[in-house]
Amino acid sequence: MKKLSALLLALTLFCSAFAQTRVNFSGTVTTTGASPIAGATVSLLNTNYAAITNGKGAFSFKNVPAGKYTLHVSNVAYAAINQSITIGAQSASTNIQLTEASNRLDEVVVTAQKSEEAAQQIPASISTLSAKQVQEYKVWNLKDITAIVPNLYTASPGDDRNVTSIRGVATTSYDPAVATYIDGVNQFSLDTYIPQLFDVERIEVLRGPQGSLYGRNAMGGVINVITKQPTNLTTGFAEVNFGSYGQKRISLGIRTPLVQDKLYLGVAGLYNGFDGFYNNQFNNTKLDKQHSFMGNYYLKYLATQNFNLTLNVKNYANRNNGPFALSGSPGDALATPFQVNQNAVTKMIDNIFNASLSASYTGKDFNFTSNTAYQQNYRYYTVPIDGDFSPIDGVSVINNYGPNFNKVKVTTQEFRFSSPASATNIRWTAGLYGFYRYAPTKTGTHFGADGEMVGAPFPNFSTINTNIEHNYGTAVFGQVVFVLDPKWDLTAGLRYDYEHKKEEIKGEFQMDGDAPVVTQNDTSSTASFKAFTPKLSLAYHVSEASNLYATYSRGFRAGGLSQLGADPSSPPLFAYKPEYSNNFEVGSKNLFFDNKLRVNASLFYISINNAQVPTLVLPQAIVLTRNAGKLRSKGAELELAATVLKGLDISYNFGYTHARYTDLKVPSNGAVVNLNGNHQVYTPDVTSMLALQYGYLLGRGTKLVARGEWKYLGKQYFDLANNIEQKAYSTFNARLGVTTKRLDVFVWGTNLSNKNYIDYAYDFGASHLGNPRMYGVTVRTNF
Repeated sequence: MKKLSALLLALTLFCSAFAQTRVNFSGTVTTTGASPIAGATVSLLNTNYAAITNGKGAFSFKNVPAGKYTLHVSNVAYAAINQSITIGAQSASTNIQLTEASNRLDEVVVTAQKSEEAAQQIPASISTLSAKQVQEYKVWNLKDITAIVPNLYTASPGDDRNVTSIRGVATTSYDPAVATYIDGVNQFSLDTYIPQLFDVERIEVLRGPQGSLYGRNAMGGVINVITKQPTNLTTGFAEVNFGSYGQKRISLGIRTPLVQDKLYLGVAGLYNGFDGFYNNQFNNTKLDKQHSFMGNYYLKYLATQNFNLTLNVKNYANRNNGPFALSGSPGDALATPFQVNQNAVTKMIDNIFNASLSASYTGKDFNFTSNTAYQQNYRYYTVPIDGDFSPIDGVSVINNYGPNFNKVKVTTQEFRFSSPASATNIRWTAGLYGFYRYAPTKTGTHFGADGEMVGAPFPNFSTINTNIEHNYGTAVFGQVVFVLDPKWDLTAGLRYDYEHKKEEIKGEFQMDGDAPVVTQNDTSSTASFKAFTPKLSLAYHVSEASNLYATYSRGFRAGGLSQLGADPSSPPLFAYKPEYSNNFEVGSKNLFFDNKLRVNASLFYISINNAQVPTLVLPQAIVLTRNAGKLRSKGAELELAATVLKGLDISYNFGYTHARYTDLKVPSNGAVVNLNGNHQVYTPDVTSMLALQYGYLLGRGTKLVARGEWKYLGKQYFDLANNIEQKAYSTFNARLGVTTKRLDVFVWGTNLSNKNYIDYAYDFGASHLGNPRMYGVTVRTNF
């Protein structure tokens, strides 16, 4: 304890050396009728200054450097606002008036460009979901944002690994085309990211390549998830959900100061379980029964008003009794919904641990952030899993070879400098990024007594493939915003990435009961890749409420080395090149009628070269990737949000994507098939979401809330040959309940028409349906 105290004291003294001449700044937050608002959050963007208003609506900041700032003020019952302020050489004060949330839209602040900014002022397509909206849309998993965000589609075969596409940029490999960040940490691959969501402050989705600031695997865009952090005010929540199919979702958390103005703690936990949708006809039991636990833990130390340290730890433990509830074909899936017939039943053990330590300094001349993160995933099947999706003893997959295999580890480090919060005419960001990934996988494919029925030369043997990946990379990046005059902004960015990969392989053959025999001796190969990803945008501010922009940006997805599989036509250690994209976009962002109506629209064109085409080789579940063509994607997007009448909110999001391969030649059975002109996979041509919500005040802070949603997804394909198709379909959701200051009680229903549709399908035909109709009740208390 003494060592910890000495360390904290040293940090405090070190950061005090950066102190500048400062003044005090204070103010009050009231309603438009001048009544004080207690519990409002007030913060100076891009600084560590934040406060909660007291019972008189008052707040204060001590020792603030003189300059121009943006003040962000929010409260759950009122519309959040951003206000520009100038703090002079002497103490100053201000009064902020908030309008009821039922009369005005929030002014949203995002960290999309790695600094806090008003979303409407950024020259890029950004969709946001606030904490309130996450609850209203019932976003429990990242895949639930499908169609809420225009031109975004995400789905899973049932193993909690989502495949996400934006604007026709998609992949089915474990290297995503859309990057996911949680609390500033890159969820490096599908191995190590956590899909469950709770205790969320907001979700930001950047559409289009984000190469200059985010680098690798952000070709389609970036999903930023920010969870709630502790402050000087002790707050907490508890929420219970019960629903159809034995659904139970229980979460609770608390955030509190341990030492006022110095040390803060946040702890939250989530239990999620349900009895499963699928029935296994082989033994007449539920196939996909599962339960999971997730924890989120914060410890934040504010050494001085300029410097803080935040330790963030997350863990996720999932137990899934049917991780791949797949029908053999789309026809089978739709003809006999949620019925499968599999003889090999297993349990998937999935343990994820993520930890990060961030250090943040905000000063008069520059801001500095360091983010160090470690991620680990250990995932295996307790017994072999069915590989032929049928009742025969044909093929099963083994990956339980002990903790030395199938345990992925990733370490990342980012150092970032940026202009101070008071910067006006030139705002800049620059940084360094590095990572190391170690992924040892060992997979056995067992052919049982009926192995000859699935093409094996004889029964009762296994082939065992070992693939060990070492992967490291570094990057340097920078972005500058030039304020040419009050009407025009120019943004220029550039990033250089270097990446090195090493793949080690070994192949073995084993008859049942015998020792394995080596068929592929230990061997390895290396490959290196580099990429420049520039960005250039021009923004024109017609007025404070209306902005136009045009942007060019480049994205890339890292190259790699093919793994060892059973397909003799796809040799291992084959290097494939990075995939590059060029994105052109024009857009308009507008607020009307004193922030009662928001209309954002954009047009885009994306050209992708060296398109990486991943092919899943079964039953080993090995992904082989080749550069196989060129893709062109173009489309339009519209986001509309309005407070029409007091208490009546309408939102409508629409996306159209026309994504086609202009050059696509893929190997098939020793030949080359020309698929020019085919549609991109996992890309509905239309995504649409209409939501209407009405809140009626019953009195004394009690409100009756009714909500309805209509989601429409256009035609899409799940294989490059475009043989597996899901036609356009609609789903309907509803929510009805009562909300008070401390307690919310709602009943809800999803997919009310009980529409059966293919949500995910492999290119060989195995298909997974979207969730059936569900009903439930939610009880939540905030304190």
